[in-house]
Amino acid sequence: RKADKYSNIFPSTSAGWDVPAALGGGAPDGDKAELLAVHVFVSCKAGTEAAFTEASLNNAMNSVKEPGIARFDVLQNQADPSKFVLVEVYRNPDAPAEHKKTAHYNTWRETVADMMAADRAAIKYTNCFPAADENWKMANL
Repeated sequence: RKADKYSNIFPSTSAGWDVPAALGGGAPDGDKAELLAVHVFVSCKAGTEAAFTEASLNNAMNSVKEPGIARFDVLQNQADPSKFVLVEVYRNPDAPAEHKKTAHYNTWRETVADMMAADRAAIKYTNCFPAADENWKMANL
């Protein structure tokens, strides 16, 4: 078993990670929504971490405003600050393609292209918990 530790970059406050009140008491989660969670693994060139973080924050803060995105987190590896994970949770199968049409995504992609030490890698997941779409929302952002 291997466990990498990451620090949250976005959401930047613990309020964005609050457990919805409906889940805190062990109540049923609600109706199951088929959400697509994508973990995008990024390795940056040494010395580009701050610029990558800035570009990724701008992308994340705009991405969470899209109707097809339930969550968008930016995490930085604690042992190797050149490694990041973007956690993107989409509400429907068309949302990733719609996200890639946005100005903020394209600005991010162009801005970080030369910062990449290797190609991005992504793994797709289906949500198990929380099951309900509303329980993925970021609080107080």
